[in-house]
Amino acid sequence: MVFLRSVHHNNGDHFAAAHWMLTGRFGATSAAKEAKYPSIGSIVAKTRGANAPGIPAYVGLPSAESVYLYPGYQGASYLGGAYNPFDVHTGQKYLAANHAGPIEKPQCLEVLGGDAVRTQSRVGLLAQLDHLRRDVDGRGVMEAMDRYQQSAVELVTGERARTAFDIEKEDPKTRDRYGRGPWGHYTLLARRLVESGVSFVTVDMPHWDDHSGIEKGHGYKLPVLDQAVGALMQDLADRRLLDDVLVLVMGEFGRTPKINTGQPGIPIPGRDHWGDCFSVMMAGGGLRTGQVIGASNARGESPIERPLTPSDVLATVYHVLGIDTQQMFNDFTGRPIPMLDGGQAIREII
Repeated sequence: MVFLRSVHHNNGDHFAAAHWMLTGRFGATSAAKEAKYPSIGSIVAKTRGANAPGIPAYVGLPSAESVYLYPGYQGASYLGGAYNPFDVHTGQKYLAANHAGPIEKPQCLEVLGGDAVRTQSRVGLLAQLDHLRRDVDGRGVMEAMDRYQQSAVELVTGERARTAFDIEKEDPKTRDRYGRGPWGHYTLLARRLVESGVSFVTVDMPHWDDHSGIEKGHGYKLPVLDQAVGALMQDLADRRLLDDVLVLVMGEFGRTPKINTGQPGIPIPGRDHWGDCFSVMMAGGGLRTGQVIGASNARGESPIERPLTPSDVLATVYHVLGIDTQQMFNDFTGRPIPMLDGGQAIREII
């Protein structure tokens, strides 16, 4: 693994920080929550596509979100809906580490089990209707519909996606190693999807906003996270995939170095939002691992060595994926916008 100990954006707003970490740019805030720029997953979907036919390029497990917004800052913004994440189960999402109920079969499997003949007849009908409206759409809705139509046909009529999403095909011992809760379940499914050709997968592991009683609040989540990530690392190594798959674990910020004296409705002293210095973990992807990059001062308040920004983190991911960060995409007004606002791949780990 590589631990980046000096990541910072100096912002404690959930929405601003999440937007910054997922897009590489300051944009949304709690006062104006709409995404301003496309997410890293959407840019990967746009520039690389899937690694195999009949598979989505970008998948959210169980459903891509950021600060309760779906897809929020995991979405495509002005790239158009065609590059939004493919959500596996929107009916059962935002599952906690200690979720004890059954994990429902992905909704997408019901769609993927459809009748191929009926699907083709519907495609024919759509083709007949398609010529009725071809107005230029500044938000790319028509392009998205066309792309979704093509992807849907490939998904429904092909076997690859059905197999990838069906976790019942996994050895029970492997499932036990990841953990049978939602975090382990979906981390294992992420490995299946990447192995089948999906280029970018997110696994939602929510409920970290503990302002008080942090030891108790974080305590039950940490072993679940550790088990899922550890199992994924070992699984990728056993399958000789670790050099080809980059694993990234991060949130939107850290916690204040100083303990507070309580807040209205949260009377127990605890810690608050801290974007001035926090950590990000990377692994695999052919990186020079086994390193700690950057450092904070003794109290964890601010970087004192090799300060890194969200753009640096994302630039490193793009580098691993062979994506040129100098590319530009037109926003809703037609103005060309660079992929990143600065940022360089972290040279020590390349």
